[in-house]
Amino acid sequence: MIMEQRLTDEERLTLKTGAFGAVFLVSNADPGVLSVLRESAAASGAFADASGVVKEALTSGPLPRLPRDSALEIESTVLPALTRSVRILSEKSPTEVAAYRSLVLAAADRVARAHAGVAPAEEAVIARIRAALAEPA
Repeated sequence: MIMEQRLTDEERLTLKTGAFGAVFLVSNADPGVLSVLRESAAASGAFADASGVVKEALTSGPLPRLPRDSALEIESTVLPALTRSVRILSEKSPTEVAAYRSLVLAAADRVARAHAGVAPAEEAVIARIRAALAEPA
C-alpha cells in the first residue's frame, strides 16, 4: 500500500516553479508579441486538467519568482526544479509522478503549438524539459 504524504509549502512551490517555468521557457524560445495571449491560454488549458496533489501545488500559495535576465538563467532555475519535482513526488506521492510529467509536457506542447506551429527552438527546449522530468538515476 502506497502512503501519500502532504507536500510542504516549499515543495509545492518547487512543483509550481517547474511547471510554470517550463511554459515560460517554451514561450521565450520563440517569442512573439501576439503569441503571448494564445500561449497563456494554451498553458492555462493544460493546467486546468490537473488533479490531486499536482492541482493543489499549482493552485495554492504564491507564484514562483523566475529570473528574467537570460534564457540560461531561467533554464538553470526551471530544469532543476522539474527534476526536484519528480523526486519530491516519487517520495511523497508516487502515484502523481506520471500526472505531473504529462501535465508539464502537455502544457509545453500546447504553448509551442499555440502560434504558427512548433519552432525548432521550442522543440529543443521541450527536449530539455523532457530530460529534466526523466526518472532520477
